[in-house]
Amino acid sequence: MLKEVAARFGHTFSFDVQLIGGAAIDRHGDPLPPGTVASCEEADAVLLGAVGGPKWSDPNASVRPEQGLLKLRSVLGVYANLRPVKVLEELIPASPLKAEILAGVDLVVVRELTGGIYFGEKTRDATTASDLCTYHSHEVERIIRVAANLATQRRGRLCSVDKANVLETSRLWRDVTDRLLRNEFPAIEVETLLVDAAAMHLLSRPADFDVIVTENMFGDILTDEASMLAGSLGMLPSASLGDSKRGLFEPIHGSAPDIAGKNLANPCGTVASAAMLLRYSLGLHAEADAVETAIHAAISQGARTADTAAAGATVLGTDEMTDRIIGALD
Repeated sequence: MLKEVAARFGHTFSFDVQLIGGAAIDRHGDPLPPGTVASCEEADAVLLGAVGGPKWSDPNASVRPEQGLLKLRSVLGVYANLRPVKVLEELIPASPLKAEILAGVDLVVVRELTGGIYFGEKTRDATTASDLCTYHSHEVERIIRVAANLATQRRGRLCSVDKANVLETSRLWRDVTDRLLRNEFPAIEVETLLVDAAAMHLLSRPADFDVIVTENMFGDILTDEASMLAGSLGMLPSASLGDSKRGLFEPIHGSAPDIAGKNLANPCGTVASAAMLLRYSLGLHAEADAVETAIHAAISQGARTADTAAAGATVLGTDEMTDRIIGALD
């Protein structure tokens, strides 16, 4: 897709393919080899595939694919994960939710990406285990600013999600958020929800949300839940951003090893992630708009992969769906 965009818009893109995750463990014994790190640090943007699979799924293993992804996020300094969820009318039948609930859903989840329980100190012995969840005020401030600035560019509504009735990290999150928004973004309409309530409202009134901001683990869980709004996990892209233009872009789904090599996977999430790469890292807004419009156009014309097709409908493979999107660029 990026090569097609380059040809149509008169650009030249250079690509370098490197290993991460399970494939890197098999080749190098390291989920993030030094060569991959060096290539990513030299790049203007990184488009990522999935990192894991059943072969490497033992949670007790000392080397795991997920370690590569977590380390890469830290190395690149990307702390804000943007996950847009826009329900296309044509795909409403693919969602398990009622059509009237899905009408007008267009939201973005902003997930803090480099703090919290995923990065905290971990201990385990034969009978006890612990995961330390830590947040610093500056980590909360910078992610809230990203989310608030995004809300000002959209519909001016921000929902902050925490668990302040139980967790001290969430009480810090709420105090910092309330103070920052009051002082720096007084015009934004703010809602604060506990994460359990947010999980419920995300399915009962999703169209009410504009920008949702939350900590690392909560954001991970809520965005997988939100994928059901769009009809399939295969539809959703993401952008991981920091203070520089270089970002890390990937669909939110995993590796789907059960269909690997069968030309069945939905490419829309990856193609939409490439559109976010064009917009946020390369500053090519018209090109990004063209790719997103092409995805919608292909779907409007009836193109479907197995995960979004109605019973009896014609199902396209990964390659055929990609070709339909490329064709819609014209």
